Amino acid sequence: MTASLSSLSSILNQPHCSLLLKLHGRCRFSLSFRLLSPKFESPLSRCFHHRSPRPLQRRSSSLEFSRSFSASQPPLPSNSETPSLQHFIAQAALASSEAQQDFSMIKMSSHVPASEVSSRGRIYHETYGCQMNINDMEIVLSIMKYAGYSETVDVPESAEIIFINTCAIRDNAEQKVWQRLNYFWFLKRHWKSNVAIGRSNSVRPPKVVVLGCMAERLKDKILDVDKMVDVVCGPDAYRDLPRLLEEVDYGQKGINTLLSLEETYADISPVRISKNSVTAFVSVMRGCNNMCSFCIVPFTRGRERSRSVESIVREVAELSKEGVKEVTLLGQNVNSYNDTSGDETEVEPGSNWRLSEGFSSMCKVKKMGLRFSDLLDRLSREIPEMRFRYTSPHPKDFPDEFLYLMRDRHNICKYIHLPAQSGNSKVLERMRRGYTREAYLDLVQKIRRIVPDVGISSDFICGFCGETEEEHKDTLSLVRAVGYDMAYMFAYSMREKTHANRNYSDDVPEGVKQRRLTELIEAFRETTGKCYDSQLGSVQLVLVEGPNKRAPDTELMGKSDRGHRVSFINVPVPQQDCNSNCARKPVVGDYVEVRITKSTRASLFGETLAITKLSSFYNVEYEEALA
Repeated sequence: MTASLSSLSSILNQPHCSLLLKLHGRCRFSLSFRLLSPKFESPLSRCFHHRSPRPLQRRSSSLEFSRSFSASQPPLPSNSETPSLQHFIAQAALASSEAQQDFSMIKMSSHVPASEVSSRGRIYHETYGCQMNINDMEIVLSIMKYAGYSETVDVPESAEIIFINTCAIRDNAEQKVWQRLNYFWFLKRHWKSNVAIGRSNSVRPPKVVVLGCMAERLKDKILDVDKMVDVVCGPDAYRDLPRLLEEVDYGQKGINTLLSLEETYADISPVRISKNSVTAFVSVMRGCNNMCSFCIVPFTRGRERSRSVESIVREVAELSKEGVKEVTLLGQNVNSYNDTSGDETEVEPGSNWRLSEGFSSMCKVKKMGLRFSDLLDRLSREIPEMRFRYTSPHPKDFPDEFLYLMRDRHNICKYIHLPAQSGNSKVLERMRRGYTREAYLDLVQKIRRIVPDVGISSDFICGFCGETEEEHKDTLSLVRAVGYDMAYMFAYSMREKTHANRNYSDDVPEGVKQRRLTELIEAFRETTGKCYDSQLGSVQLVLVEGPNKRAPDTELMGKSDRGHRVSFINVPVPQQDCNSNCARKPVVGDYVEVRITKSTRASLFGETLAITKLSSFYNVEYEEALA
């Protein structure tokens, strides 16, 4: 009996096996195993996602296994109207070895190169929102390529599958998505006539798939809109996309918007959308625990979880081999990164890990592993010719050791995004930001003291619930006091499920919001020019990213360490690592020294002095960088 239970347990614990009991008539049970590719089935979707039943003949692997199992199972005892528990366990044990063989065969077949799998439909994709969404689309394309969907197209009219990756931060972003969905619905609904007149050249009506935060927020509502969308897939369920698309083939709609406490897609190598780019995004953590009262992200992206340091280092090292020169590390709250995959320490009750001075957090850390400074330390030491940026951080997670690391490492860009949201302490309290105006200004002063010539950008919201004119003026004065290099400014948009939606009234009229937004933009423009003017006469290290769109035949452009856009005339200049006295024109991927001769409120212009290397410009010896 014990051995039989053990055999049953081994089957139930198979990583890609679900046990389905079917009652035939009144007295017989049979076992059917659903065998799924291990690459695309997440643990949560296996355990909790409801699957609509389908006719058995549509699952060839399930059918074959069911037949072989039925043929081999022992007959029921003649004196029994229903099978005993022992009889059921004996059947399960008999199937165990056959299940193992089927899993081995599937695992072997799942490693067939994507190039040998015929394309199952051409993919068109659009992405709205933040850099995380761009990186997520690269993950989606990797998953789909592995499943045999290897071809992408540049226009939706040529696609059999249309992905639209969405943003739910503000209502304006969602309205743009609805407009595009209307057009995709037109392509699908009138496919025959579109093909007949030459508007479309897809071989069948396209399947429309909504991904990302809007999918998570609206869920069934999107599927209910007049057959506009076929699949809705949340940010943590992308591994399930191939199965969801199969659901559509059988006349059903696919939906999986389950949030995960573990999913980071660390084992997936993203398919880079910009093949020739020398910059790349790498996601290091997902989710957010901050629960700011205005923000929908914790409800669409879930709780924070971080990839292991090792997996990130491997991915960045591969990007370096491919010629990438600059990587931006991504996360909804990137500097709260906490890798607990290895040795971690229990945090004493009531204590918290070190935050920026004067800042607090609503969420207490239960297990403390490797922090963001540990990750940046590894990356900057092991890949010294790679430049690193990161976004988007929270001001609370800038402990002193992190700032000193930024100061001391030549390949960590001296640029910090420091979202303020408001310049008034009462508004910040209603926003549940965990700091005051004074604490924020103290942090700005500390950053500029420790990291000289640092660039600072920010986010601001105008017209948050209950904001008065005096509170708005405090935000204007904060902008003038700090002097930002860049700022992202928006009128407040109430989001469902948020703390503000449940507890506050969106009582600032839209016209007032827009007027305050205009005033905020003007205050920003008054000060940002000084940030750019301060670079006049300096020599900046610029990574060449491509031609200047305003003069593509004669000028190149790139970004400085501080994040400023720099343009320069493309002429031959000395190459510092050349053995002889040689000169050539810079190309995409080169680091160049540029003396700044002109500035505007949004860009810099200069003359090229030389082609160099990252470590050479900062006089860093390669051996020392690895020490």
